[in-house]
Amino acid sequence: MTTRAILHVDMDAFYASVEALDDPSLRGKPLIVGGLGGRGVVAAASYEVRKFGVHSAMPMREALRRCPHAVCVRPRFPRYKAVSNIVFDVFREFTPIVEGLSLDEAFLDVTHSQLALGSAETIAVAIKERIRSRTGLTASVGVAPNKLIAKIASDLRKPDGLMVVPPDRVAEALDPLSIRKLFGIGNKTAPELERIGIRTLKDLRLAPDTLLRPIFGRHAARMKARAAGVDDRAVIPDWDEKQISSEETFDVDIGDDGLLHDHLTRLADRTASRLRAQEWLAGSVVVKIRRNDFKTYTRQCRVQPATNETRALIEAATKLLREWRAEQPRARVRLLGVAARDLTSVPQLELFASPERVRDRHLDATIDDIRAKFGSHALNRGSTLRATRQK
Repeated sequence: MTTRAILHVDMDAFYASVEALDDPSLRGKPLIVGGLGGRGVVAAASYEVRKFGVHSAMPMREALRRCPHAVCVRPRFPRYKAVSNIVFDVFREFTPIVEGLSLDEAFLDVTHSQLALGSAETIAVAIKERIRSRTGLTASVGVAPNKLIAKIASDLRKPDGLMVVPPDRVAEALDPLSIRKLFGIGNKTAPELERIGIRTLKDLRLAPDTLLRPIFGRHAARMKARAAGVDDRAVIPDWDEKQISSEETFDVDIGDDGLLHDHLTRLADRTASRLRAQEWLAGSVVVKIRRNDFKTYTRQCRVQPATNETRALIEAATKLLREWRAEQPRARVRLLGVAARDLTSVPQLELFASPERVRDRHLDATIDDIRAKFGSHALNRGSTLRATRQK
């Protein structure tokens, strides 16, 4: 049996590195890419300026206070996108299972690529070399049995690093690390844990639930599992023909939970309508979220039985978005998407469908009929009205 192998590839200080590549006079200097106005924020920081505590998403005013002699340039997103396309083309030469997180970061599932291309480590080395030869830039790569460990690993050897964590050495790699290396533990939660003596991932992994529950609530067991490197999330290829999806990029970034839910409901409704029109059932639901700094996240869950009912898709998508918002409550969102995956055209037999499900099916059918006669915007669900007015 082939060992599962996930790569997390992260370009090193991507925007800043592209600027230094195009303008050699910037090389070796403390370089900040970002908005230069009074409300500007740091989009990227070179490693030279990071020594002063400057990091992405920091207000430009604070960054310049920490490093007054930094060189500042405005971002050139079309140029970064062009270089990113070259990088992602490299990824797809090794595996079709590529989940982009942003222009400069992706997960790759190379499990089955190992049969033809060698070990996961060999593939990671080849990817790094090919990126360097085609773009002149460096990337750091984490190789591990799952996404969580691969992402942690890629960050430990930056820049131009490679770290391999075999399945039998997960505890050895994770246990000594600070709890702050675990995504979801930020500047608010970390001090609470450190105050009760939990400083490393080993401390967290072995801590009793009674100690963690006041901090994490019902997520205590989940955080312990993550500290142990447990993660069964699949690498989800970018929106492709194997799914039916709806997504929207907002004119103004959204931070309001209620408005995000309204937009999500409308997107789930649209995806469900497309499923019914093409006579498909969805076995899983995916939510795609892109923050205002272009970092992209996907969350996925199974739905049983497979369905094309609007209510079921809304409930699944809402659960996924709510879990993500619990991790990033203050994030502003520029794009949302709802996709249906694991499609099947064969319904599972239900002899005794609940009255609620029968009602939902009749409602879906009625709405589909009205939209077919009078247009897709002829009728909207009440829960989507606020989102519709914001368009």
